Amino acid sequence: MAAELLKGKPLADAIKAELSKEIERLKVASITPSLASVQVGANEASAVYIGSQRKQCEAMGISYQLHELPDTTSQADLHSFLERLNSDSAVNGIILQLPLPPSLDARAAQGIISLRKDVDCLSPASLGMVLMGQARLAPCTPSSVLELIKSTGVDLRGKEITLVGYGAVGRPLAMLLLRDYPTLTLCDIGTSERGHLEEHVRRAEVLITVIGAKPGLIKGAWVREGAMVIDVSIIRVGEGIKGDVEFEPAAERAAFITPVPGGVGPLTVAMLLRNTVEATKWQREA
Repeated sequence: MAAELLKGKPLADAIKAELSKEIERLKVASITPSLASVQVGANEASAVYIGSQRKQCEAMGISYQLHELPDTTSQADLHSFLERLNSDSAVNGIILQLPLPPSLDARAAQGIISLRKDVDCLSPASLGMVLMGQARLAPCTPSSVLELIKSTGVDLRGKEITLVGYGAVGRPLAMLLLRDYPTLTLCDIGTSERGHLEEHVRRAEVLITVIGAKPGLIKGAWVREGAMVIDVSIIRVGEGIKGDVEFEPAAERAAFITPVPGGVGPLTVAMLLRNTVEATKWQREA
């Protein structure tokens, strides 16, 4: 068996095509969605993500403003700046670029961002709405995983899902997956340390990995025949990028598998754009 590749770019292109129609409808009403990006200090990885955000926003007709604050910014000053963006009616979405300098508390800062403007959906209020099953906006990477699953037509009801990694991505993803009533098993690095990861992976009809601890941590031979494998992790190895799963042997056993890179990654900015448009509409309803 050779798995079908679940590539993110075609899905991202389709989502952006639909968003383009919504943005045009908003502009007819003299509304231009806007996204404010806040970066504190310099970070190479953030710079790449910011460049992609800016390019895609401009291509879609979404206003994009990058606010670069010095790495000497205090916690109080960062909170004050975010509060000003909250109060600015011309700003529809706010994203705080991570990581922040070590002197700053990212969770506290994310908690300042207004629920209706939190397009990254990492504030306690946003995650609480996800937990309650009432989220209008959902975190970008978990939403990307759901879009990939949806594209296969696989019904998750009752399916055995093993989710490896329940950090910042895994926890909200678990809550979103539960809406479809699967049988969900959560694992993390401790499961591997106890020697039990293989047994949970072998049972999975849908395997989702977001742990990012070690390339090839999950052996391809563990993957169940006909399973779906979604590897979210991006792990740099020399000049290349690997995921959690041994790709080649896993692809021989799975029915669907994401390439790394090229799977979940291309969808994340599309989800950010979708959240920005939805936030714009939500604020108009207030």
